[in-house]
Amino acid sequence: MSVFTPKLFTTLKSYTKELFIKDLTAGVIVAIIALPLSIALGIASGVTPEQGLFTAIIAGFLISMLGGSRVQIGGPTGAFMVIVYGIVMEFGMNGLITATLMAGVMMMAMGFLRLGSIIKFIPYPITTGFTTGIAVTIFTSQIKDFLGLQLEHNPAEFLEKVSVYAEHIDTVNWNSVLIGALSLAILIFWPKVSRKVPGSLIALIVATVVVQVTGMDVATIGSTFGELSSKIPTPQIPTVSLSEMRMLIGPAFTIAILGSIESLLSAVVADGIIGSKHRSNMELVAQGVANIASGLFGGIPATGAIARTVANIKNGGSTPVAGMVHAVVLLLIMLLFMPLAKMIPLAALAAILIIVAYNMSDWREFIEYFHAPKSDLLVLLTTFFITVIFDLVLAIEIGMVLAAFLFMKRMSDVAEVNSVVLDSGEETDQDTESRGKAGLSFREGLSLPKGVIAYEISGPFFFGAADKFLDNLTDLDAHAKAVLLIMTRVPAMDATALFAFRSFKQMCNRRKVALYIIGINEQPWSVLEKAGVIEKIGAEHFYPNLEMALKQIG
Repeated sequence: MSVFTPKLFTTLKSYTKELFIKDLTAGVIVAIIALPLSIALGIASGVTPEQGLFTAIIAGFLISMLGGSRVQIGGPTGAFMVIVYGIVMEFGMNGLITATLMAGVMMMAMGFLRLGSIIKFIPYPITTGFTTGIAVTIFTSQIKDFLGLQLEHNPAEFLEKVSVYAEHIDTVNWNSVLIGALSLAILIFWPKVSRKVPGSLIALIVATVVVQVTGMDVATIGSTFGELSSKIPTPQIPTVSLSEMRMLIGPAFTIAILGSIESLLSAVVADGIIGSKHRSNMELVAQGVANIASGLFGGIPATGAIARTVANIKNGGSTPVAGMVHAVVLLLIMLLFMPLAKMIPLAALAAILIIVAYNMSDWREFIEYFHAPKSDLLVLLTTFFITVIFDLVLAIEIGMVLAAFLFMKRMSDVAEVNSVVLDSGEETDQDTESRGKAGLSFREGLSLPKGVIAYEISGPFFFGAADKFLDNLTDLDAHAKAVLLIMTRVPAMDATALFAFRSFKQMCNRRKVALYIIGINEQPWSVLEKAGVIEKIGAEHFYPNLEMALKQIG
C-alpha cells in the first residue's frame, strides 16, 4: 500500500455495518465535544464564532477523509489561538486567510517531500517550551471575559495585556465572575458524574440557562458579535500585495510547523492506543489540503486535536468515517441551532479555554526539566519566555537555532582525538589509567616503528569536532615519517570535517609525512571518495585494522 493512500480507502475494504454504528456514535459524541470548543477558539482567536465552526466542519471532514490516521479528529486547537490572534490584529482577516493558505501549501510540500518522519525529531524541550508558553498566553487572554473587564482595546502582547488588565481591574463584572466560576466548577467536577456527556456542553447549557432566567448583566456572544449566521460561506481568494505575502511567510511557516507537529503527535498518541500505524506523509498532505480549504471558506488554521482524537477512540471510533460524521453533525447543528448560540455567556467560554490551557500546559513535564541537563533546560526556558513575552514565530526560530548550537557543542564534546600508545604488554594498570587521564589511547601487545605516530579519532566527525582535530594534529613531531589515523570509532563525517581532513593531508605533504588511514567506516569512506581524497591519499594507504598496517609499514 502506498504511503500516500488515505487510511479511509484502506479501512473501507473491510468495512461493516457494526463498524459504521460505532463510528456514528463516536462521531456524534465528538461533535458535541467540538461544538463549544470550536466556538470558544474562534472567538479567542479574534474571529467570529461561525469561523471557528466552519474550520471544524470543513477541515475536520477533509482531515478524516484524506488523512493517514484511522482515528484522527481535526479542527481548530488552542495551539493556533495565539498566532492567529496576532495575525488578525496586524494584518486583518485577509492576512489570516493568506497565511492559512500559504501554510497549507507548505504542509502539502512537506508531505510530498516525505518530511513527516523528520518533523518528529524537533527537540522535545522546544515543543514543551512553546506548548506551555501557549497555555500561559491562552489563560491570560481569557481573564478579560472571565472577569468581565470593560476594555476599549485588548492588546495581543502579553506584558501590555497584563498592564491593561491591571489598569482596568476596577471594572470587574461580578456577575461574569460568578458565571465563570460556576462553569469552571462544572468542568472540573462533571467528569466524576459522567464521561459520556462532555462537561463543556453541560457548562454552556447551565451557564446560559442561569443568565437567561436571572437576567444577569453579562456579556454574551450575541451582545458582542450580534446575530449569528447559519449560512454556509462561499469560497473566496484573498487579495493581498506581494509585500504583505513576504511579511506573512514567517507566520505561515510557524502555522505549518506547529500544525505538522501537533497533528503527527496526535497521530502517534492514537497509534499507541489502538495499536495501529499512521502514514505521516499522507497525514501532512491531508492537513495541507484541509488548511487550504479552511482558508478559502474563511476559516482559521486547523490540525489534529489530541483531546478530541482520544475521545473518538474511547467512544468506539475506529475508522476515518467517525471523523467525517463529526463534521457532518457539526454542520447540521450550525444550520439548525446556530441562532441559539448568541445566548452563550462569554465567561462560560472563557472557563472552557482556561481548562484547555491547563490541560495543554504540560506543567509536570516542565518542572521535570529542572532536573534535566542544563542545556535542555536553557532551550526550554528560552522557548517558553520568548513565546509568552514576544511571539511564537520568534520562539521557534531561536529555540531551533539554540538547540542546534547546543547539539554541535555536544557532538564536539563527544568527539576526541587521542595519541595512541603501543608497547609490548608490560604496561601496568596504573600506567594505563594515568595515560587515559592524559588523553592517550592505549594498545597492548603492539609497538610503533621509529618515526611513526598514531592518533585515534572517536565519535561523530562533524563541524563541531573539526577544530579539535586540527588543534590536536597541527604540531607534528619533527622526526615523524608517518602518521596513522585510526577511524574505527568514527561513524560519520561531514563537509567541514572533510575540509579539516584535507588541510591535515596538505600539512603532511608539506612535511613529507606519509598518511595512513586505519579502519575507516562506510560513510566516511563515501565522503572522502566523492571528494577525491581517497585517490589523492592512495587506496594502498588504507588498512582495515592496526595490525595489518603495522605489518606493512614495519
